[in-house]
Amino acid sequence: MSSTPRTCLVFGAYGGIGSELTRRLIQRGDRVVVSGRDAQRLQSLAKESGATALVADATDFEAVASVVSRVQEEFGCLDGVVNCVGSLLLKPAHLTKASEWRSTLETNLTSAFAVLRSSAGLMSRHGGGAIVLVSTAAASIGLPNHEAIAAAKGGIESLVRSAAATYGKSGVRVNAVAPGLVATPMTERITNSEKGLERSVAMHALGRIGAASDVAEAIAWLLSDEASWVTGQTLGVDGGLGGARSE
Repeated sequence: MSSTPRTCLVFGAYGGIGSELTRRLIQRGDRVVVSGRDAQRLQSLAKESGATALVADATDFEAVASVVSRVQEEFGCLDGVVNCVGSLLLKPAHLTKASEWRSTLETNLTSAFAVLRSSAGLMSRHGGGAIVLVSTAAASIGLPNHEAIAAAKGGIESLVRSAAATYGKSGVRVNAVAPGLVATPMTERITNSEKGLERSVAMHALGRIGAASDVAEAIAWLLSDEASWVTGQTLGVDGGLGGARSE
């Protein structure tokens, strides 16, 4: 349990990584507010975990700003914000529809910018805090059929570096995690395929794909005092996919 309870806000909280992170933060004694578009799934997570639920579309700048402001007003502080909103499009560029490209950018990069935009400014005025975004190992290595998602997540990593420089003197730390393949509902199309799973496992030096808990633990650390001198970084939580592939 954290020695000093924090107030943390998690967007995209009912996904595989977001829900695991929510449980971990509450277990260590933090106050957690969860947000997402699906009210039913959000309320289910809140009831099960003890979190507070606020429905919002993370790609909507005004909706995100409203949630961030409400958390500050109701709890008197906002110590950590995480954006777990994301999608996965696996197509070569020439087969990617314009609508798929726009949706990929909107879901991944726009949501990250919207969350950063609202939370960094507020944290700067209230003594600082920690913001964590989610990238992917595919943003830093060349993986086939990842053009759209790699471009969107690469934008997140650049956003992290710039924002860390902008807000560091105000006590706001901005980082990201870059997972390899993680077993979540979003990746079931890959993990439920015997051949797809076998091929994916072989790409990770540690010989397995990730669990949501692997990534959630890394995010929880980046939010904590133990990471107080870490900002502007993208932490690979990828079983070696990004830097020590075994194939």
